[in-house]
Amino acid sequence: MEGPLKELTKLEKLTFGTTSTKGKSPSIDQSLDALLDSLRNAKERFQAGMGSQGILESLAKTVEEKKKEVDDRQKEVYNALAKFGKALDKKFANSLPSYDPLFASPEAKGALERTIAVHFLRTGQFDTAQTFISESDIDVDPEMRAQFMTLHRIMLSLRNGNVIPALQWAHYNDDFLEDRPSSLKFHLHRFEYLRQLLSPHADIAAAINYARTNFPDFYPHHGAEIGRLMNCVTYLPLSRFMKSPYADLANPSIHSELERMFATEYCASLGMSRQAPLRVISDIGGGGALARIEKGRKVMRERKSEWSQANELPIEIPLPQENRYHSVFACPVSKEQSTEANPPMMMTCGHVITKESLQKLSKPGGRVKCPYCPMESNIQTALRVYF
Repeated sequence: MEGPLKELTKLEKLTFGTTSTKGKSPSIDQSLDALLDSLRNAKERFQAGMGSQGILESLAKTVEEKKKEVDDRQKEVYNALAKFGKALDKKFANSLPSYDPLFASPEAKGALERTIAVHFLRTGQFDTAQTFISESDIDVDPEMRAQFMTLHRIMLSLRNGNVIPALQWAHYNDDFLEDRPSSLKFHLHRFEYLRQLLSPHADIAAAINYARTNFPDFYPHHGAEIGRLMNCVTYLPLSRFMKSPYADLANPSIHSELERMFATEYCASLGMSRQAPLRVISDIGGGGALARIEKGRKVMRERKSEWSQANELPIEIPLPQENRYHSVFACPVSKEQSTEANPPMMMTCGHVITKESLQKLSKPGGRVKCPYCPMESNIQTALRVYF
């Protein structure tokens, strides 16, 4: 996807940027704003009795200049859009398959529109969400809107290095976080401590006092980490710190990890997944799942056979780790994936097979000969394994 993504980045810069990629023409918004300013100035001068033919001629010249700027910018956008389309065609040589309409009924259409609206809210596109909701005439709980607005307000504060709103939310939801259990509060305090300690004008005494005030409650579970946080003070200033064994504490990834952790806990408190479902579907489908499924269908049609089960895929869909939500254990004997009714079972020797395979291999008295080693065990001693 490197090619299409590269062209998409260029298109986004042209669409939302302040200048063109060639640096020649301003954005369309800038050109139109400049034209409106010229029109207002001319109107005010005529209303004040200071109008002249020269002003009208200058205004006509400005209109032509701004029109040319808009045309030039539009031409760049169209060219970038065409290149993006060509990159997509090159990446996806085979056309997408055609299926019967999936959202034909009013109920299905309403569910789809609501999913899109909630996606806009979850990703912080509140103006777009409001426009979409009003035009599609669907209902979204005002409380849900308020919750997502709170989420993005806190996320913006975290992005700017301010953990106070996140800490306030964590204290308010203390019981929920303890039941999970979650280390969010510790990581928020850790971030604030490091921010105070490693800032250009650091007050080391204030940072140490902050640690003494907030770290003791977390020592039973994070003692080793707290030890590192307190010992790293000996390697200041920052130039020396970056060459020390504690340099990883200054890694910017700590910031992004904290944002993801907070989003996970916040959405969990609402009974929702951390990732937006519509984005997950798009990532998986656009990442090759649709092409693989269609290829599998084509092979099955050519062999004049059908899939044996409605919920079965005869091909594997490779997924990134964050998109794996279910057990991936496949029994080495039956080659079937484990289920709640047929879970993985570990024998005394340590080898794992599914429950049904274990029962089929059992002999009178419950004796089971492991299919992968000489050891023999009893079916009653097998333990269920959770992946």
